[in-house]
Amino acid sequence: MKIKNLEERVKSVIRDVQDFPKPGILFKDITPILLYPDLLQDMITEMANQFEGIQIDAVAGIESRGYLFGVLLAQKLQVPFIMIRKEGKLPAKTIKESYDLEYGSATIEVHEDAIKTGSNVLIHDDLLATGGTAIAAANLIKQKANVAGFSFVIDLTFLEGSKKLKEIKPIVKSLITY
Repeated sequence: MKIKNLEERVKSVIRDVQDFPKPGILFKDITPILLYPDLLQDMITEMANQFEGIQIDAVAGIESRGYLFGVLLAQKLQVPFIMIRKEGKLPAKTIKESYDLEYGSATIEVHEDAIKTGSNVLIHDDLLATGGTAIAAANLIKQKANVAGFSFVIDLTFLEGSKKLKEIKPIVKSLITY
């Protein structure tokens, strides 16, 4: 891992998987990143640096790959981590947000007591595609708090998800783009 540029280093370990989860999709598999602790540490440091000077009271990670980096980002920022999960996965009282998918709909939820009213919450996920899940997460957070911004490892810029998110909060950051 001697490549100096962080984006190049990250791209060099991301695995492309053809036809996953369905034919015609080129899946960007971020799990190999976890095999390189130094790279992971550099990524978390850079993600935290991207939000320097912005008031962040908590990081909310979107299930499930958003947890991998989101909890480390929260730790680096020394703020709480909030789990956003699919409906029916959290044991205590929750608040919910439903949204439309390509084929059908989905609901995400968060423990009601996980979000402090009026706090500034950074939303994190591993990959930004069309932005639908991140928009739903923002709507969920806004039921009690403010969206401080959005953080992603990967932004698939050709799908223009960041354009939609910037209408909610103009602070949308990613480490790498395709």
